[in-house]
Amino acid sequence: MNKFNIYKKLVLIILTVTLGLLFPVNIRAQVKDYVSGKQYIIDSISVKGLKNFSDQTVISYSGLRKGQKLFLPGEETGTILKKLWSLDLFSDINFYATKVIGDKISIEIEITELPTLSSVTIKGIKKGKIDKIKDDTELTAGKKLSESFLTNTKNYLINKYKKEGFLNTKVFLNTKPDSIGSNNLSLLINIDKGDRIKINSIEFNGNEKLKSSKLRKKLKKTKKKNLIRFWKKSKFISENYNEDLEKVIDYFKEKGYRDARILYDSIIKNKNNTLDIKITLEEGNQYRFGEIKFIGNAAYNNSQLKRVLGINKGDVYNGVLLKKRIADETKPDGQDITNLYQNNGYLFSNINAVEVSADNDTIDFEIRVTEGKLANFNKISITGNQRTNDHVIYRELRTKPGELYSKDKVVRTVRELGQLGFFDAENISPDFKNVDPNAGTVDIEFGLEETSGSQIELQGGYGGGGFIGTLGLSFGNFSMKNIFNKEAYKPIPSGDGQSLSLRLQGTQFYSTYSFSFAEPWLGGRQPVQFSTSLSKTKQYRYNYFTGRSDKSQFFEISSISIGLAKRLRAPDDYFTLSQALSYQYYNLNNYYTGLFTFGDGKSNNLSYTISLSRNNTYTNPVFPVGGSNFIISGKFTPPFSLISGIDFANLGDDKEFQRIVNGTPTPDIAKIDQEKFKWLEFYKIKFSGEWYTSLVDKLVLKTKADFGFLGAYNQDRGNIPFERFFVGGDGMMNYSLDGRENIQMRGYENQSLSSLDGSIIYNKFTLELRYPISLKPSASIYALSFLESGNGYDSFRDFNPFNSKRSGGFGVRIFMPAFGLLGIDFGYGFDNPNDLLSTPNGWETHFIIGQQF
Repeated sequence: MNKFNIYKKLVLIILTVTLGLLFPVNIRAQVKDYVSGKQYIIDSISVKGLKNFSDQTVISYSGLRKGQKLFLPGEETGTILKKLWSLDLFSDINFYATKVIGDKISIEIEITELPTLSSVTIKGIKKGKIDKIKDDTELTAGKKLSESFLTNTKNYLINKYKKEGFLNTKVFLNTKPDSIGSNNLSLLINIDKGDRIKINSIEFNGNEKLKSSKLRKKLKKTKKKNLIRFWKKSKFISENYNEDLEKVIDYFKEKGYRDARILYDSIIKNKNNTLDIKITLEEGNQYRFGEIKFIGNAAYNNSQLKRVLGINKGDVYNGVLLKKRIADETKPDGQDITNLYQNNGYLFSNINAVEVSADNDTIDFEIRVTEGKLANFNKISITGNQRTNDHVIYRELRTKPGELYSKDKVVRTVRELGQLGFFDAENISPDFKNVDPNAGTVDIEFGLEETSGSQIELQGGYGGGGFIGTLGLSFGNFSMKNIFNKEAYKPIPSGDGQSLSLRLQGTQFYSTYSFSFAEPWLGGRQPVQFSTSLSKTKQYRYNYFTGRSDKSQFFEISSISIGLAKRLRAPDDYFTLSQALSYQYYNLNNYYTGLFTFGDGKSNNLSYTISLSRNNTYTNPVFPVGGSNFIISGKFTPPFSLISGIDFANLGDDKEFQRIVNGTPTPDIAKIDQEKFKWLEFYKIKFSGEWYTSLVDKLVLKTKADFGFLGAYNQDRGNIPFERFFVGGDGMMNYSLDGRENIQMRGYENQSLSSLDGSIIYNKFTLELRYPISLKPSASIYALSFLESGNGYDSFRDFNPFNSKRSGGFGVRIFMPAFGLLGIDFGYGFDNPNDLLSTPNGWETHFIIGQQF
């Protein structure tokens, strides 16, 4: 017999014995002719002990069949038992040989089924939380109840409430047979949470250099009782406590105490269900940085690496800072040495800081650099896009096959894909595959989860003196080229990344129609966005005698605009230069409201807008946790007064007026203003900047500043009555469609911070704290609190940014892909819109639809 057959038999014997030990085959003693290890032919198969399953079901799943050849015991019987155990339906399985005649054998499978859960009752907690417990523990009717499942359920509930501070939680599980059905059990769960264990005191001993009050602040999740600190509950959770102890030691290291350690800590339980925590420390000596040498670096010289490290000889030792300057794991785009290498092709680089000596409280370091081989992107792929066409995604990728690897490009690609708004920004995951240090290549696959890019607004309500109906459709991932392709309607043509919106709104007092379209990559080769829009609004006067609209008095605006926006490469490619040309036609028919000095006439507004913006906010456009977004824009009309030849300073003179307007001998104010504003002449400068800063976890501070100014080229002609700023409120209750610009300011009524005719200059400042409740694709929800100040002014002479109206409050936002942004704010105005009154404006409620402050 050759060696191969010997080894083969030996392996088979070992495998057979092993499976036999794991899944034993029981042979009844009264079967006399059975020989262990012999091959038999199955003559019959029976199943014993079943209550809810049929014999044939078990036999079919086992794979056994009459006439099958089988070694007993052997590898096959072990595999069969393993398959049956994997069903998690049985508590005991035995294999018996009941009859042996020659080489034929009869087999019996004896099974004890697990009981089935018929109903579950949970006591000891609020009714509203019972369903959540059932979902978390999978306690549903039909569940098979094993001892391990019941034990895991009990442990889960105990640990769940311990994490909420109920350290004495007790859980009792009782089962009893159910009269309905055989082998059914009903389950009763009694939960006794007991009292929440709060922390009475936290005492530090052994600290001489750092104050105990400072150390307590480092215990972020372990706080003692404090009635003033209502937003942070006092509770003791072992895992959080251990993490907080590490933060205390890190704080010592930040201050130079490298050898600081916790000698011991004690947790004392008091009779009043509180805890006293005592932590004994050893601070050690304060150290300073000594010599810092770089070893193994060739791509960057020592001075370049020192600038990035930012630590000099003689600085107080800070182990946490040193670690971040080597590799900041909290910021994927951090300014550290690891990213310096990773952003320039050194994917396989490795940087370590090693202490080489610690004499006289001075620590010398070697920064050991292993640069490795330069790496290139190889295969770049995407998965998960069902509606969005590949080319829409690939044109946003910064990672190109064959290019030098850059971590910054990977991070930037994730941001660009999230900013599209077609995918769940929280779950865009770059997966590194086939990382080959020898070849110097890496494949990356971007996993995507699509969300709806379309929104619908269909609503009716009462406001502005009558019923308002609104129909709005917004398609964020539209495909114009497939608009005549019937097969592409699922339910609309989509996938090319274009945006199309239609909006109709009407009441007896006004109607508005608008259409807009944008192509983000005009021509498909460069990020140049083309956009166009059309709109028409018509507003009727209110008749105070009838309470209805007067169709003989109306104000109508028709507008059209086209624009181009190009992503720049300098100063960096976060900048965008936008330009637009627009035309508005104003038609007033017997519309005397006091806003204009003329109620019959027409005005034309031909303007050019140019803006420069920079947006580097982090991935999620709904809830950015970092970065900034600013835009400065200018809107200009041609200087018509220079080419018209009209002396606007003396336009009221009879001869001058008759020279301009034949057949109208009386130069009244209305006719003069009609002539002044036949072609609008103005310039408009605006600035808006917002910054996002992550404070703790996902608690984000949003800081925003806004400014706007409407000016005139010719002071004799004056400021135009259109395009003005109206400050205050939420803008949702504005039914004056006269070309005005609404500036939201919470805590005050709509337009209450501007004069009746509107402001020509305004400023606003906002501080907003945000915290996410849920960032799921189906609905992103976050709570906020805010402080704001702002005001509108009638002239530059009156402008005073320190003479602002102040407000504060709180609110919530909900973003659902199908409906856009919805929210409500409660704002308190600390000042009175009337400067002559000192009483505060008080509370105002603001509803938000599709807009942000």
